[in-house]
Amino acid sequence: MPVALRNTVLVVALLNLAYFGVEFAVALHIGSVSLFADSVDFLEDASVNILIFLALSWSPIARARVGMALAAILLIPALAVLWSLWGKFTAPMPPEPLPLSLTGFGAMLVNGTCALMLARFRATGGSLTRAAFLSARNDVLANIAIVAAGLVTAWWPSVWPDVVVGLGIALMNLDAAREVWEAAHEEHAAAQP
Repeated sequence: MPVALRNTVLVVALLNLAYFGVEFAVALHIGSVSLFADSVDFLEDASVNILIFLALSWSPIARARVGMALAAILLIPALAVLWSLWGKFTAPMPPEPLPLSLTGFGAMLVNGTCALMLARFRATGGSLTRAAFLSARNDVLANIAIVAAGLVTAWWPSVWPDVVVGLGIALMNLDAAREVWEAAHEEHAAAQP
């Protein structure tokens, strides 16, 4: 695999790890389900990209197996949303709209940068780079929804915009996990003698 791809996934991993800390701290401070789900997603993306960085030098069958494992990792944010939702239903306070929107906008910039960096490799690394690209692309969409949830919450103070966006993030991760699993399964079958 090209050195450029390895370097790119390493930079993407570091960017995700850095913004995880920012978003997680804000999510805890303002009690946001969507930011909590997205922060866990940043941590998951960092882990995925570190695994990809390591696996790119492995055999095709080993990379396919890692792709299948990454499909399972993509489910983690969905589980985090369920845990966070439970807390939101026991204490239904809307998050502060300005920090919600600003943090979501920062996340959108980080994820957009990562998606652009990975876009040129999405067809060359199989399920591994597909997983990284899909994750970054989906995260940009989730971040746009987080910004919108903050704006709606400013106009209509309610927990529901935040909760709906959190659930949407979980559904996007489920769909990405399915797509990566299918691609990894095809690669695994093709790599068999």
